[in-house]
Order: sequence, then C-alpha cells, then structure tokens
Amino acid sequence: MDAAQFLTIAFASILVHNVVLARFLGLCPFIGVTQKTESALGMGAAVTFVMFLASFVTFLLYRLILVPADVELALRTPMFILVIAALVQLVELFMRSRAPALYDALGIYLPLITTNCAVMGVALLNTTDAPAHWAEMSVATGLVAASWQGICSGIGFSMAMLLMSGIRERLSRVNVPESLQGVPIAFVCTGLMAMAFLGFTGMG
Repeated sequence: MDAAQFLTIAFASILVHNVVLARFLGLCPFIGVTQKTESALGMGAAVTFVMFLASFVTFLLYRLILVPADVELALRTPMFILVIAALVQLVELFMRSRAPALYDALGIYLPLITTNCAVMGVALLNTTDAPAHWAEMSVATGLVAASWQGICSGIGFSMAMLLMSGIRERLSRVNVPESLQGVPIAFVCTGLMAMAFLGFTGMG
C-alpha cells in the first residue's frame, strides 16, 4: 500500500463513511456516554482499540481459516462475536485495574462494546463487505489495510463522540424545552451533524 491508499482509507473512514454519522452504527454508546467529554474520550479510545484488534484478528481468521474451509458465511458471525467479546473483556479488565474512575463512568456501556454494531460492522467491512480489489491483495497487504481501516473507523467514532459531548455540555447550560431535554435533543443534534457530514459524500 502506498501513501495515497492510506490517505484514501483514512479520509473515507473518518469523514465520508463515519460509522456513527454516515452508517448510523454504535448509536447506543454515542447517545449514552456523551454527557461528559471525559467519558466520551474514554469510550472512544476503548472502541478504537477494540476496532483495531478486532480488524486485525478477524481478517486473519477470515482469510486463513474461514475462506479456505469455505465456511465464511456460516461461521463468520459467531467467530467475530467471540473475538470481539474476548477483546472487550481485556479492555474491561485493564480499565478496572488502571482507570477505575473511568470504568465507573462508562458503566454498562463498556461491556456493551461486545454488542456494539459499529465494531462488528467494521469487521464485516474488512472481510465479506470489503472493496472488490481487496480480494486481489496478499494476506499481508490486506491485513495492513484492514487494520488501518479499523483504526481510522475508531478515530471517526471518537471524533463523533467528542463533537457530541461538546454540544451536550453546552446544551446543559441553556434552556431546552422540557419535551426535548435529554435523549430527544441529542437525537436532533445527531441528525443535524449527520446532515453536515453528508457534505463529504462522494469525496472518498
């Protein structure tokens, strides 16, 4: 892969096909953990780490085991879920011992990364739903591309989380109509952000 390909994947994953604002994946933690910037940053970092490792491991399993055995359609989902669940457990154990305050702030949303459709979505985008030319890549080159896309998708997720947390912190200091307080105004802001990100469509 050359520099242009790295930049193309980064631009597409972070802006054009942002997992939250363009693909609408991972909305549960996006809405649930963006009341404070610290929590949003911690969740973004955790999801980015899991996306990267999940992309790395699932791509290898897919190309070296599932495809040669011709069982990719039958076993990809349970195998990918097992990989993601194991990685989330590692992140959860690390945060519990090293960052207990952040662990408590994230609450139930941390173990829910296991069922975060954004992580599973990126794993599928790297394998069964990957661009056609990826099938022509060697395993090593494809692994680099998949891992990079996982990192960039996580960065896109984190960026959306931080933008939303900044908006919600400002909203907490203004008079919002009672019927729109909390989750309703959060979804209104999400829709407006998604409309803004539509401006990147066709650029990646």
